[in-house]
Amino acid sequence: MRFLDFKDKDFEAQFLTILNRAEAINTEVEPTVRQILGEVASGGDAAVLEYTCRFDRLEADSVKSLEVSDREFDEAFARVAEEDIAALKLAVERVARFHQKQKQETWLSTEETDIMLGQMVTPLARVGIYVPGGKASYPSSVIMNAVPAKVAGVDEVIMVAPTPGGEINPHVLVAARLAGVDRVFRIGGAQAVAALAYGTETIPRVDKITGPGNIYVATAKKLVFGQVGIDMIAGPSEILVINDGSGNPAHIAADLLSQAEHDELASSILITTDRAFGEKVAKEVELQLTQLSRESIARKSWETYGAVIVAGNLAEAIAFSNRIAPEHLELAVADPFGILPQIRNAGAIFMGYFTPEAAGDYLAGPNHTLPTGGTARFFSPLSVDDFVKKSSIIYFSEGGLNRLGPGIVRIAGLEGLEAHGKSVSKRLK
Repeated sequence: MRFLDFKDKDFEAQFLTILNRAEAINTEVEPTVRQILGEVASGGDAAVLEYTCRFDRLEADSVKSLEVSDREFDEAFARVAEEDIAALKLAVERVARFHQKQKQETWLSTEETDIMLGQMVTPLARVGIYVPGGKASYPSSVIMNAVPAKVAGVDEVIMVAPTPGGEINPHVLVAARLAGVDRVFRIGGAQAVAALAYGTETIPRVDKITGPGNIYVATAKKLVFGQVGIDMIAGPSEILVINDGSGNPAHIAADLLSQAEHDELASSILITTDRAFGEKVAKEVELQLTQLSRESIARKSWETYGAVIVAGNLAEAIAFSNRIAPEHLELAVADPFGILPQIRNAGAIFMGYFTPEAAGDYLAGPNHTLPTGGTARFFSPLSVDDFVKKSSIIYFSEGGLNRLGPGIVRIAGLEGLEAHGKSVSKRLK
């Protein structure tokens, strides 16, 4: 763990090792991912089956056998405690309620009597959602990806998830059924992204792929973009806490570790204006690490990519936060609403002492699929907008074209596009 001060001469160099933590890995895996994508595009089911059996240690004779059956859904509900089902239902309800407020309707403008303009909002027909597996089980990722798709009106949601050893977590299946997922396949990795992007004999081609995954999944999504839509290219998770020396150090330490336990590349950073407070948080992190079941993962993340940074004042801390555009930003300060207008770049903003990042992860309502690696400068959280497309509507009456046509012809002439101009002038009186 780094204890840094903005006044340190080597501050910039030290912090760049955190910011650039995933770049070398991206370069290393791309050739492998390209090969997998190419083989699935040409080989379909056979390639998907071969890679899935190899990487996930499965024995299957067809991709169809990797699809989760109705019986398996029923068995999952029987295995999951009623209290867990109730909690997942609450999450679905709250996430759906929040995303309902994001819906946009088709509109038409009749401000001009001879011209009508508008925008048609149409749901995507079919989307694929990727749900991570392996090191942990993520029913919340199912909810965050499937619910806004269904709220948007998507006809079919196809879910893929890696299942090392073949067994899929029953909580993930319960979440999928509650969230309205239509089909689930026990397939992960780059081969799952390829199957969704290109389609196979069993898995239909989708219009868009959403959801986070490991570096192979993120690289595959980047490479198939254009063939299919994607939400964003997710990198390692991250949290930044801005603090003014107030609050409970144990709470902030717990929040930092909530990201560190994701994986070894996760980054947890505290920026505080009070060095003594930062030292208390660091000591508390060490204490709480020993109490975690995922201690080895969280410790490696914290020791390699964690940091406590001392800032001269809140303005300095905010400017730095806006520069790095964190995925999760906690404002653990006495007056979070007072500094909120100064926050320009963040995936999600958690306000005050009693809004831990985990609240947003599970059932606050907003989506937890967030831009990482500084991409909050230009990306937004996953939303209903990701599952619709918009078409412009344009209608000119004869009078409308006569009124605006000369201007159209003139601009076409400025660009040297004669046929464009003639397509209008031949209609003019």
